Amino acid sequence: MTKRWLVVASLMLATVMGTFGASVASATDPLTLDAGYLTDQAQVLSADQEATVETRLEELTENSNADLFVVLVDDFTNPSNNAEWADTVAEANNLGPDQYLLAIAVDGRNFYISAAADGPLSFDKITDIEDQMVPYAADGDWVGAITLAADEMQGDGGAGALRVVLIIAGVVVVAVLLWLIIALIRRARRKAEAQRRGAMPAQPDPSDPFSTLTDEQVETQASLALVQADDAITSSKEELSFAVAQFGEGATAEFSGAIDAAKTKISEAFDLRQKLDDEIEDTIHDRRAWHIRIIQISDEIDDLLDDNAAAFDDLRTLEQNAPQELERVRGERATLDAVLATAEKTLAELATQYDSAALGTVTDNPTQAKERAALADRSITAASADVAAGQTGEAAFAIRTAEQAVAQASQLAHAIENLRVELPTLEAQSRALVTELQGDLAAAQQLPDTDGRIAAAASTTAQQLQIAQADLASSSRNPHRVLEALTAANAQIDAAVAQGRETLARSRRAAQLLTQTLTQATSEIRSARDFIETRRGTVGSTARTRLASAEASLAQALTLQAGDPDAALAEATRALSLAGQATSAAQSDLRAYSSSSSGQSGWGEPFGRSGSTAGGAGIGGDILGGIIGGLLAGGMSSSRGGRRSSGGGFRSSGFGGGGGGRSRGGGRSGRSGGRRF
Repeated sequence: MTKRWLVVASLMLATVMGTFGASVASATDPLTLDAGYLTDQAQVLSADQEATVETRLEELTENSNADLFVVLVDDFTNPSNNAEWADTVAEANNLGPDQYLLAIAVDGRNFYISAAADGPLSFDKITDIEDQMVPYAADGDWVGAITLAADEMQGDGGAGALRVVLIIAGVVVVAVLLWLIIALIRRARRKAEAQRRGAMPAQPDPSDPFSTLTDEQVETQASLALVQADDAITSSKEELSFAVAQFGEGATAEFSGAIDAAKTKISEAFDLRQKLDDEIEDTIHDRRAWHIRIIQISDEIDDLLDDNAAAFDDLRTLEQNAPQELERVRGERATLDAVLATAEKTLAELATQYDSAALGTVTDNPTQAKERAALADRSITAASADVAAGQTGEAAFAIRTAEQAVAQASQLAHAIENLRVELPTLEAQSRALVTELQGDLAAAQQLPDTDGRIAAAASTTAQQLQIAQADLASSSRNPHRVLEALTAANAQIDAAVAQGRETLARSRRAAQLLTQTLTQATSEIRSARDFIETRRGTVGSTARTRLASAEASLAQALTLQAGDPDAALAEATRALSLAGQATSAAQSDLRAYSSSSSGQSGWGEPFGRSGSTAGGAGIGGDILGGIIGGLLAGGMSSSRGGRRSSGGGFRSSGFGGGGGGRSRGGGRSGRSGGRRF
């Protein structure tokens, strides 16, 4: 009896256990994948784990040419083979050749990666990935198994991208190091060049002969020039002592003064040299400037002494030919009396015609000339006595004095004659300028004068003309003063006339531009209106608004055209711009409508000829087509489109891209594979 109850109890326990086992491991038929990359029907992943898996699979899409979708179920049924089940799901969800499906049966303890034969990964690689996943799956580490698959598909266990990053980083580091090395070399070279050049200008200056010399070269030249200048002064002093003994102190006083001036200059040069040599640190710019100044001082000393050396030579020539030179000077003096008499008479005549101020530069010339003639007479008398006494040195100095006195007297006399010729020339220029100013005044009256500047300049010019004409007609006139006043007035009226002409030209250009802009705006508005009205079924509010604004601006421009051309031009320009915007917006609306209607075969035909496009010129296509076609397109678009609304990152070969489900023989592997764990 007891044994019979034990058998019954055993049968009941077996029945209960079978029922419990059936509830734990529920079978799953092929299914539709969720949005995103992960479908967890087995509900073995937490929310955080699902987020981790989704993020890793998105990274795989971004960093490789493969997508991996994952589905976790309790067990595979209908079909029960893992390969057939995974391929069926992949084909039913339109996965492309570069998209893989990892199907995991959690309770069935097996998995399989569905792959297309022409995918980016070889079957051997897929098999290797499955082998590596087994330990993770056996431990129930689904996140680890999925992550490993993604890493291997991305390449080198996920290190492919890292290697690329490291290579790029290495290249960047090498490039930076090379740049730093090159920069350091260049800086060292620039520093060495800067040290060599010192304060030398970077760019040569044609007006500065020292700009092409380094500091060292300038210093060398300064040292040499200072020595040469000091030697020249010493030699000049020795020569002066000989000249004093030969010609006397009176004849050599000028030369003594030149040597004293040279001594003063070289003292300045020695002071600069002392500053360069003392213990006080000087800037490179100061040192260069002081060396250049020493060179310049030395050149000035050289020029000063050379001029006096030439004068010494001339004086020695006079000494050697004293009798002949004396006769030459006597002849020049003899002709001076007639020149002086003519000059005095000419000055008297000019005084009756011109104002004394016009003759101010030559009024005392006759008196000064007579004094120079008297000095020449005294010097000639002294030279004659010296020649007779055999004192050739003193004779030479007296002859030189007489020669210079005659030359100065002649110059004073000729200045009067030159002024006699110049004054009528100035008067002729003044009269020509009067005629020119009269023409400028006439031109000024024809120009626009909004601010009164032309009128003010014309009034001033007219006053100057009256004064100038009165002065020119006077018996005591001053051509210099008249020409100066007329020149100033001419500059003022010329500036005013030029400004007026520029204003007139600018107004004409503005008027021409306004006319052109109004014409363009009118044409553009007309074209936009015609385009919109004949296609009003497809044109939205933006184009119509721009057209209305353009028409309003055009009307405002036409109203302002006469009274305010500048404001009218602004409105016309705005109208032209708005009309262009209206046309562009209308064309954009038409293109959008045509694009939305182009794929709806037959929808446009009831409103036009068979085969006409949605963007055609037919009344149906443009008016009714824009309304009905838009409604139909909206209805179609709401019923069409992809299966997924989220889970970005899908490739063009992804869902919906295959043009329908794939057959078993259409490319999914059907390979032997998968693993149990």
